Amino acid sequence: MIERLRRAYYAEQYHPGVLGLFINPFFLARRSLWGAIASFAGHLHGPLLDVGCGSKPYRSLFAVESYVGLDIDSEVARQRGVADAFYDGKRFPFPDAQYQSVLCNQVLEHVFQPEAFVQEIWRVLQPGGKLLLTIPFVWDEHEQPHDFARYSSFGLRALLERNGLRVLEQRKLLDDFSVLVQLAIAYFFKVSRSRSRLLNLVVCVVFFAPLSLLGLLLGRLLPRNPDLFLDQLVIAEKPMR
Repeated sequence: MIERLRRAYYAEQYHPGVLGLFINPFFLARRSLWGAIASFAGHLHGPLLDVGCGSKPYRSLFAVESYVGLDIDSEVARQRGVADAFYDGKRFPFPDAQYQSVLCNQVLEHVFQPEAFVQEIWRVLQPGGKLLLTIPFVWDEHEQPHDFARYSSFGLRALLERNGLRVLEQRKLLDDFSVLVQLAIAYFFKVSRSRSRLLNLVVCVVFFAPLSLLGLLLGRLLPRNPDLFLDQLVIAEKPMR
């Protein structure tokens, strides 16, 4: 029973439904991100490499012949026991053109040498292969001290194209009033966080859930602002030779 509750709680952190509204302070952000990845998942085929896979939270969205998780070689990643291979920070441990698809979700901001990183993605992709990449634009520092960058839509496109990838589509996520609500919730989440899990849950139910509902409503009613957004998603391709 406890294990089932733990799995349900974990699922609501990345794919929040009604329950997630009450237990996930990042409901708006994670709901948007899951929906965007799901809508583009059909672009990825064949053997897929999940770069910076973490716990593989989006694995269920991809109907591919093989799904390989790559993570930075660290004690935390090895203890997690989810990654299939580890990255030394310089070179992916795979031969050239091994994968038809690459997923890179909320990772690039933690990469100190982005040019070399994108070149490695290009190297392991087959010609005609696709990259699905997401990255935050407006967000607080996280996973300190390994948080190094934020990219505008223009900066991200330039980085990918400069390293041999052709951007096919680019989407801005939460480019409406809900971005301000999610940022406000993130602020209160950090300043109110306590050691008591029960108290944290009460704050989420009583305070964050109504704010998230308000964000959903005002995000629909008020005009969008494409210059201010929470995350962005890109589909890019390694051109055929």
